[in-house]
Amino acid sequence: MKKIVFALMAIGLFSTNSIFAQDDTNDTSNDFKRWQVRLRGIAVVPDESATVGIIGGDADISTTFVPELDFTYFFTKNIAAELILATTKHDVKTTGSDISAVGGPTSTDVDLGSVYLLPPTLTLQYHFLPDEKFRPYAGAGVNYTIFYSEDEGNTVRGIEYDDTFGFALQAGLDVEINDKFFINIDVKKLFLSTDVTVDASNLAEGLSIPAEVDINPWIIGFGIGMRF
Repeated sequence: MKKIVFALMAIGLFSTNSIFAQDDTNDTSNDFKRWQVRLRGIAVVPDESATVGIIGGDADISTTFVPELDFTYFFTKNIAAELILATTKHDVKTTGSDISAVGGPTSTDVDLGSVYLLPPTLTLQYHFLPDEKFRPYAGAGVNYTIFYSEDEGNTVRGIEYDDTFGFALQAGLDVEINDKFFINIDVKKLFLSTDVTVDASNLAEGLSIPAEVDINPWIIGFGIGMRF
């Protein structure tokens, strides 16, 4: 599945390149640098909500800070595509759940351990002032999130997350240091939902708890980039 996802992203990137190829041949300014690479520190801040079956309650997913690498290719001076690569670990729990049926309280938090997310995201961007010192841009695109290394914690027997597609919106600013290097500020909003199945058969025979979880994280980044 992972190979298919990255293959689809590559196809999308090169297909978009073909779309703009003719326009680019009419551009008399073909000497601009077409590639950018950035190293950013990002905060991944979930804006979560959930529908939890059987025991009810909501979801709580921790904020994570990690490094992130991204690559941008410019089809023209104004139009570019960006692929971001990062992985994050989040602690997960339910809040306000009723586990009185297995001898617990009617409103409590249930520890669901942790999970890693790998959310490669491809966005198509418009750069408003490509020749200026301050270069704002906006973008939109697609995301495919892979959940892995699930740790169910000490309460339940197991937990499973479904990999899922989502959408992304983006806004950012590049601030030129010199002809090659620049500072970057970037904000993304991912619209991301997943189905979760909790194996709680250690608490009651055959107990399986389904949940629909909207993660919808904000990704806030700051870093440095290089053009080449």
